[in-house]
Amino acid sequence: MTYHAKSDFIRVMIERGFLADCTDYQALDDAFVAGVVPGYIGFDATAKSLHVGSLIQIMMLRWLQKCGGKPIVLMGGGTTKVGDPSFRAEERPLLTDAQIDDNIAGIKLAFSPYVHFGQGPNDAEMVNNAEWLDELNYLTFLRDIGKHFSVNRMLSFESVKSRLDREQSLSFLEFNYMILQAYDFLELNRRYGCLLQMGGSDQWGNIVNGVDLTRRVIGAEVFGLTTHLLTTSDGKKMGKSADGAVWLNHDMRTPYEFWQFWRNTNDADVGRFLKLYTELPVDECNRLGALGGSDINTAKIVLANEVTTLLHGADAALSANATAQSVFERGGIGNDLMENAFLISESQLHSGLAATHFLVEVGVAASGKEAKRMIGDKSIRFNNELLSDPNYLMTVADVGTGLKISIGKKRHLMILVKS
Repeated sequence: MTYHAKSDFIRVMIERGFLADCTDYQALDDAFVAGVVPGYIGFDATAKSLHVGSLIQIMMLRWLQKCGGKPIVLMGGGTTKVGDPSFRAEERPLLTDAQIDDNIAGIKLAFSPYVHFGQGPNDAEMVNNAEWLDELNYLTFLRDIGKHFSVNRMLSFESVKSRLDREQSLSFLEFNYMILQAYDFLELNRRYGCLLQMGGSDQWGNIVNGVDLTRRVIGAEVFGLTTHLLTTSDGKKMGKSADGAVWLNHDMRTPYEFWQFWRNTNDADVGRFLKLYTELPVDECNRLGALGGSDINTAKIVLANEVTTLLHGADAALSANATAQSVFERGGIGNDLMENAFLISESQLHSGLAATHFLVEVGVAASGKEAKRMIGDKSIRFNNELLSDPNYLMTVADVGTGLKISIGKKRHLMILVKS
């Protein structure tokens, strides 16, 4: 990206590697120089928490506020009832109103560490698009909004083409999603003066639709900006680990587990992740990312500490770091493992439980077959001792006052007996 930004926000987006594309770099840059720019990102309420895959968007909202803009967090209470079909192989399961409201309540918890909500010109606002979508009159909507959309053009978007090219059904319900998302931008501009929509590059077509619709209907100049779709250096989608999604809410992923996810970052990703997920100076991110050999582990610890501090606070990061040192360097346990231990009932172990079944019960393996494979691969240790017999019968005595299970070198959990 060779554009030389005048505003702090565009400069940060370019220097830290966020920016993939923008509808009009110069005009958006000028808008930031001229005053407060309200900008939004939409989040559908498909789960009770967002995960690490959404953190790049949350960091964009954080930088928007730090650079003088106004973040608008748009909760998709309305669009979640439809489901975004973008690059999905099948239709999302439909949720009830109660499930959506419950998910929104959980998702709200992820934002307060990153942006400040309030009534000031620079304060963030959380808005629910059900506010306007639930009240739409279908025929009026078709007449006033639907006339601005060409089906030919909608079919040309990659998010739709990829589904049709694979001959996978795309329901009329899902096909409406891009119209509703465009309408969100129009309503946010009307109600909140919103000038900018941001999102991942897979949302480019939907964002451009919103820019065009707002211009056509009310003659307002608004902008779209996208970030790269993030994958790790080994091609994996960001936000997932070996044992599932890395949720942002602490009741779904403990601060220690969150810290450990970042500590386990691939060497090739460290510098890039430091720029995207921390606020360390860019030069320092580049220096740490360029470290070689065992020194890169120092950079990974800095990454884990910085990212965990932003979400969970400095105390949680320090505690996680201390636990990791205890587990990795001294073969110990650490406070975080004890505090977040998995409880297994005494009755389950009364007559002995085969090691494979035990691993399934405590969530280490999804099935007995997977547990047997892990044992055969010599990747399971109990209290630092290799487990080699899949049929070994686990009893209360084996768990004792606490059993540390190590899965490979990077994942550890604590098991306690509940009477």
